[in-house]
Amino acid sequence: MTMIGVLVALAVLQSNPAPSGNAQNGRELFLKYSCYSCHGYNGQGSGNGARLVPLARNLSGFTNFVRNPNRMPPYTDRVLSDAQLADMFAYIKSLPESPSAKSIPLLMRIINETGPAR
Repeated sequence: MTMIGVLVALAVLQSNPAPSGNAQNGRELFLKYSCYSCHGYNGQGSGNGARLVPLARNLSGFTNFVRNPNRMPPYTDRVLSDAQLADMFAYIKSLPESPSAKSIPLLMRIINETGPAR
C-alpha cells in the first residue's frame, strides 16, 4: 500500500470510528437511568424526549451533549463514566432506524387515497 493509501485509510477510520462500547451494557444503563421514559425504548423519542435514532453525533459529541444538555438533566462523570457513555452510545447506534414511509404499504395506500397531510 502506498503512503497516500495509508493516509486515506487512516483519515476514513478516524472520521467514522466504530462504537467501542459494549451495547449490551449500554442497554442496561439506558434502562437503569430511565432514558427510555423520555426517548422511548427504541430511541424514537416521545413528547418528552428527542429522537435518538438515527444518532447523528459521534461519541465525543454524544458525551459532550449528555454532560451539558439543553433540556434534560446533566449526567456528569460522577453519575456516568466515559466508558459507560461509550456503552450507551454503542447501544443507541445498534438500534434500528424506523422504516421509511414508502416501505409501509398501508401508510402509502392511505396517503394515495387521501393525499398528503397538510
